[in-house]
Amino acid sequence: MSKIPLEITEIIEKLQNAGFDAYIVGGCVRDLLRDVEPNDWDVTTSAKPEEIQKLFPKNFYENNFGTVTVLTGSKKENLGEVEITPYRTDSQYSDQRHPDKVSFGVSLEEDLARRDFTVNAMAMNIKDGKEVVIDPFVGQKDLQDKLVRAVGNPAERFNEDALRLMRAVRFAVTLGMEIEQETLKALKDNASSLARVSQERVRDELIKIIMSPSAEKGVNLLQETGLLQQIIPELCEGVGVQQNHHHVYTVYDHNVKSLGFSAGTNDELHVRLAVLLHDVGKPRTKAGESPEATFYGHDIVGAAMARRILARLKFPAKIVEQSSHLVRHHLFVYDVGAVTDAGVRRLLKRVGKENFSDLIKVRMAERLGSGVPKARPYRLRHLEFMADKVSHDAISTKMLEVNGTDLMQELKLEPGPKIGAIMDVLLAEVLEDPGKNKKELLLIKADKLKDEELSELRKKSQDAVAEKQQQEEEDIKKKYHV
Repeated sequence: MSKIPLEITEIIEKLQNAGFDAYIVGGCVRDLLRDVEPNDWDVTTSAKPEEIQKLFPKNFYENNFGTVTVLTGSKKENLGEVEITPYRTDSQYSDQRHPDKVSFGVSLEEDLARRDFTVNAMAMNIKDGKEVVIDPFVGQKDLQDKLVRAVGNPAERFNEDALRLMRAVRFAVTLGMEIEQETLKALKDNASSLARVSQERVRDELIKIIMSPSAEKGVNLLQETGLLQQIIPELCEGVGVQQNHHHVYTVYDHNVKSLGFSAGTNDELHVRLAVLLHDVGKPRTKAGESPEATFYGHDIVGAAMARRILARLKFPAKIVEQSSHLVRHHLFVYDVGAVTDAGVRRLLKRVGKENFSDLIKVRMAERLGSGVPKARPYRLRHLEFMADKVSHDAISTKMLEVNGTDLMQELKLEPGPKIGAIMDVLLAEVLEDPGKNKKELLLIKADKLKDEELSELRKKSQDAVAEKQQQEEEDIKKKYHV
């Protein structure tokens, strides 16, 4: 029984009955041979675009490459739209991304010869009820040998389209393959060409690598080939940078190994990015030498760097904010017995309840990626228990039993910034003792504060929180030399 679905066989048969050649081609053939259901289906044919449109009236055609998207009416997501492309050859690629000219009507073999890698340069159709594979570049053998090999001259393939540099890494990672030696050499030799590719395209390939189960292997391969220097040079600053006795790995290795643990637990993209970049600020903040080296402020420096990196790569604003926020707050005290309820409430206030579980994921991966025996994630689970225990306590002014309107009505105060400053002082007290979050107690305290100067109120609220936070940060410095 054919593995090609009915929607595709009907398209192929319709083209063949009209006198045209027709095959499925590319990634869908590769996946069928791997016994994996393809995410999408591509058909190639000897028909020209206008001939395809006549045969399939329900279509749209809005590109310069001859691809006609046929609407099949299928309810299956990956079969509702099928791309049909005429045999084509491409002229030179002046911008190392798009062909200067596309010609239609060549042979299937010439069409396959323009493709990137041998495992993607195979075609298939049905003959006498059997699937027939056309494989002029021995892609089946490379698939069996688990090799990513460029079609023909690898340097020419990469010069035609520099995004193929990243695609080679992506296929190696997502398909569990290795890059063939000549292809790997050409990849390294042409790594700088990636600078010509748009950041959006680079980002999309990077996401596929980072979101794969073998993300650690992927980033290491990017680094080995010189591509990472083109994408995130800041991450490369950690290569060879030794840490202190709390780590056995260099800064770079620690970041990437931590990503490996994050990928192993199937974390979301913004968490994986935060894990990969959590110590990106360490090389710029290092003082002293191992084993007593320090990295004071690397969380602050790293958060700013992460924000710039992700914005440069055109990640959505939400991802930029989420990931950089996690980098900023990835350091916190969590030793059983040392963490108080008040400390957890302050942490929740700084981080936000909605980000707390993601922060735990980052810290879990970071500790597992440190390579030292004391990495004990059960402590983090205890912290999660404590956070759940205080989850209903007030950690923002909105959760206080009084609001600005109460202060104005009860204390006869005018609207203005003083209201907010008083509320901040009240919150600082409630963070320490949630039992004080009672309306009558808060109004008594507010009445004592109402005549103070605005600057004094602001200082009082900041000092109340900052003093405790500073002590926590000092504990972190002493314990982890960070």
